[in-house]
Amino acid sequence: MWAALAAAALGLIRWWQWVHLESSQDQVILAAAARYGVEPALVKAVVWRESKFDPLARGRKGEIGLMQIMKTTADEWAAAEKIPVFYHEMLFDPALNTRAGAWYLGRLARRYRNTDDPLPYTLADYNAGRGNALRWAAGPAATNSRLFLENITFPGTSNYVLAVLHRRHKYLASFPPR
Repeated sequence: MWAALAAAALGLIRWWQWVHLESSQDQVILAAAARYGVEPALVKAVVWRESKFDPLARGRKGEIGLMQIMKTTADEWAAAEKIPVFYHEMLFDPALNTRAGAWYLGRLARRYRNTDDPLPYTLADYNAGRGNALRWAAGPAATNSRLFLENITFPGTSNYVLAVLHRRHKYLASFPPR
């Protein structure tokens, strides 16, 4: 009986920690989304998938922070924002990281505005790069997101896109808070 109670208590503690963690970056996400006109639920879903809300997350290919921003993307953002002194490690700051990531998501979404749903294209490009996204957007898949999703040849990218879309849908109900 004590073991069951201890397990239940541990489960409750972990649930509370997750709920707290999942809302820990809400203010910086809202600010970045507003600044670049990107849907807050989308930014939060990308943060969830990329770093699980850990601002010190590091990827295998040099990506860092909440939205796992690569150095080249960071440098493009800093140049567009006219930040005079910038180095990639500054993106461990959650506010700067979400700003760079929201800027990049907005930029990618504009590339695919002539599709029936820009989000799958945007997310595939964010995850696997423009060259791969363009390859998967061949023929009728250039404007039909269902066909585009079927054309994605990287299982990791396909899973990424579907997971972020699912999480975004979940967040739309409550984020931003009314």
